Amino acid sequence: MAGTVDQIAIVGEDQERTISRSDSGSGEDSLDGLFSRLPLTPSLSPRKRTTSQSKSEPPLLRTSKRTIYTAGRPPWYTESGTPFKEAFVIGLCGGSSSGKTTVANKIIEALDVPWVVLLSMDSFYKVLNKEEQELAAKSEYNFDHPDAFDFDLIIHTLRKLKKGKSVKVPVYDFTTHSRRKDWKTVYGANVVIFEGILAFANKELLKLLDMKVFVDTDSDIRLVRRLKRDISERGRDIVGVIKQYNKFVKPAFEQYIEPTVQLSDIVVPRGGENFVALDLIVQHVHSQLEKREITVRAALASAHQGQPLPDKLSVLESTPQVRGMHTIIRNKDTSRDEFIFYSKRLMRLLIEHALSFLPLKPITVETPQGELYEGKRFDGKRITGVSILRAGETMEQALTAVCKDIRLGKILIQTNHDTGEPELHYLRLPKDISEDYVILMDSTVSTGAAAMMAVRVLLDHDVQEDKIFLLSLLMAEMGVHSVAYAFPKVNIITTAVDKKVNDEFHIIPGIGNFGDRYFGTDAPSDWYESDEGMDY
Repeated sequence: MAGTVDQIAIVGEDQERTISRSDSGSGEDSLDGLFSRLPLTPSLSPRKRTTSQSKSEPPLLRTSKRTIYTAGRPPWYTESGTPFKEAFVIGLCGGSSSGKTTVANKIIEALDVPWVVLLSMDSFYKVLNKEEQELAAKSEYNFDHPDAFDFDLIIHTLRKLKKGKSVKVPVYDFTTHSRRKDWKTVYGANVVIFEGILAFANKELLKLLDMKVFVDTDSDIRLVRRLKRDISERGRDIVGVIKQYNKFVKPAFEQYIEPTVQLSDIVVPRGGENFVALDLIVQHVHSQLEKREITVRAALASAHQGQPLPDKLSVLESTPQVRGMHTIIRNKDTSRDEFIFYSKRLMRLLIEHALSFLPLKPITVETPQGELYEGKRFDGKRITGVSILRAGETMEQALTAVCKDIRLGKILIQTNHDTGEPELHYLRLPKDISEDYVILMDSTVSTGAAAMMAVRVLLDHDVQEDKIFLLSLLMAEMGVHSVAYAFPKVNIITTAVDKKVNDEFHIIPGIGNFGDRYFGTDAPSDWYESDEGMDY
């Protein structure tokens, strides 16, 4: 999992180059898994962002070898929690080695917006049987025919990406002509660039493309590029490459690929060197992205006023002990050591209380005395904890203390200080989380904007809504209503609910900046955590 703030996933033709900056499935990558990007050409200087960062300088850190974004993904859903905007999908078609991937990379560089996915059709070759494997080894199998591709899987994958869902993309090994065991997980695309020789060859696939670009390159140039690529990168010999080209590649181009140029919106002669055409594409995509901007927090602040608290809310009983611990952690003069100690006590009580809402089934066991005991056992496959960084991470210790060997995930959501909107910067979720009961943790919830985004991320990874348990030490009524209205099946559990949120979205009377008080830090004026972590 790369811990950067946006995503550029290059999947397909050269799988070793796969770049994924919110690759949420495996959890194997580290926060420093940043990526390198080619320098922009003089003709394609980056435009100002059309997302929430458009008012300020592009949030980039550039070095001689890499570009690191410092901006996240703004909301892609409304205050009701439903996705508002689909990803913008660009289809790139053209003959083999026409420069489609180069064009795609140039577009990504010039777009300069977060969370872009480059998906190659080469990832979706069908699995070959033994006979087809033998033909492929002798350069006798036609990889350029429509029947060589799994169009059903392509359409399914693109449809889910377009709707904002997490998808698994196969990894194809061109040396062995087979799919590898590990699949790549891709999530969170604002823009999807889908490139392939037959990108326009299927009617259902065409319906998913918002913009169709045909890359037109001279056949001699394409042959030279293919020779170089197949010999140096795919372990082929020159005789086999030329044989395959004459027998399959050239006829397939003339029969299946070249005729689809009439379906394109834009034709790009000379591929990545045609800066005028690329600039037109970029301008059009920016104009489309501008139409898809949305504000969420302002809508949350004015909604659900005066409504009764939802049935899915459970507040820990306010015993004298609980009340006393709240008195200590709310007191502005409490020392950091005492704040941490009593916060941890409350967290442990909160976790134990939340676990009582998990489904249990009856079970009979035999005691050491030989007697039977009618007991209970968790009735589910697995429990996973997910913390909203950074303040939510403080609750992990209490969770792991009572749930042995529990898996943990992390989501980083921060508030954009220009727009006031939450932005998704990073996520790292365990594999197959869709089958789990998920305990989502943050220290405080005020407007509920960040909590909503975290729940939306889990739903996009196919976690069932009624299997999500949102836990927080302190919530405001506004945040409770926001989450419950958007996601009525989510279980909301806290130790206390305060009635008010001020104009700066701070909970009143509140607890202060939980993260700063817990970690002993003072946040700079230009640093914003999630609204939850800041009691805000």
